[in-house]
Amino acid sequence: MSESYYRQHVFFCQNRRDDGRRCCAEFGSEELRAYAKDRLKELGEHGRGRVRVNQAGCLDRCDEGPVLVVYPDETWYTYVDREDIDEIIEEHLVHGRKVERLQI
Repeated sequence: MSESYYRQHVFFCQNRRDDGRRCCAEFGSEELRAYAKDRLKELGEHGRGRVRVNQAGCLDRCDEGPVLVVYPDETWYTYVDREDIDEIIEEHLVHGRKVERLQI
């Protein structure tokens, strides 16, 4: 079996609802996805053989959001700000330690 093209995929829910129900986009998920991608590039952790950051449509957990999921680890996180994203990047994506306080 060959190596995976990416070590991990990070999917940020970017869902936007217009019907008044909670959605990840209303909590800055788009800006924080872009921040995570840029930060991983700065650290040399983005790209082939490393981490890929993707936007996703509804991941069906907006009521717990904003949310992101890391595959193949099947780890779901919520977050509030850049500091939370930095912690997920440093602890989970760089060092392989899940951030329990942000897991959902």
